[in-house]
Amino acid sequence: MLACGSLVAGFPSLVEASPRKFFQSARNLAFLNTHTGERLALTYFEQGQYLSDALQEVNYLLRDHRTDDVYDIDTALLDQLYNLRTMLGVNKPFHIISGYRSPYTNALLQERSSGVATHSLHMQGRAIDIRIEGFNTKHLRNAAIAMQAGGVGYYRRSNFVHLDTGRVRTW
Repeated sequence: MLACGSLVAGFPSLVEASPRKFFQSARNLAFLNTHTGERLALTYFEQGQYLSDALQEVNYLLRDHRTDDVYDIDTALLDQLYNLRTMLGVNKPFHIISGYRSPYTNALLQERSSGVATHSLHMQGRAIDIRIEGFNTKHLRNAAIAMQAGGVGYYRRSNFVHLDTGRVRTW
């Protein structure tokens, strides 16, 4: 059982916060798919639940642009993006370099680069490569690392950050 008082400095305890407050906050995200030019801005979580229509739109936008294969994106990954955006105080869309990758695309990219994992979490809808226009990717990486929510890769030359819902690690 949780004791009264603040659990973490600056955050109210569960006893002090209204239970309704946790379920009333909506989570929204905005994306620009750099390969297709498609844009999407939506609320994906509201009143304590994920919105299935919104998740389907996200899945489609983050599809493999080479094969048009659509895959369910891990909601924990969307929450990472939401938390990152909130932490940074940025209201610009995430530019998507890579979302879901089919096994075909992953194999194709492996032939071209040694930095593509054989069992990439992209193939499970659990990874995304992003940047934010006008925002330093090094700062984006540092904020993602501070969240300690999964894997974070920094690709300085290609100007993007990889996030995933795997174990906490960096490269």
